[in-house]
Amino acid sequence: MKKIEAIIREEKLDAVRKALKEEGYFGITVTEVSGHGRQGGVTLQWRVGDYQVDLLPKIKIEVVVLDEDVSEVMQTIRAAARTGNIGDGKIFVLPVDDAMRIRTGDTGFDAI
Repeated sequence: MKKIEAIIREEKLDAVRKALKEEGYFGITVTEVSGHGRQGGVTLQWRVGDYQVDLLPKIKIEVVVLDEDVSEVMQTIRAAARTGNIGDGKIFVLPVDDAMRIRTGDTGFDAI
């Protein structure tokens, strides 16, 4: 099993959720996060002048899937989250040794 973590733009959350659901991936965790990549933030203008916002609001989506589903889920997220502009986000894949459903005690694949 693998855990896919995707950091995406806030406005792309609904599109990514819908795309994952259409592909049959229902179990996701969503967290509001802040950060910046290579661009280092953005400069915004206000009445009193320009100011730098270093940490931009983003959304982190976590999905645990079988090894053979990793590529499909990554492509689904990319297609739904991509704008083509700097700041679209990143996708990370991490190993998952085991999982357990708290309610039933099911482990492994049965837990996801």
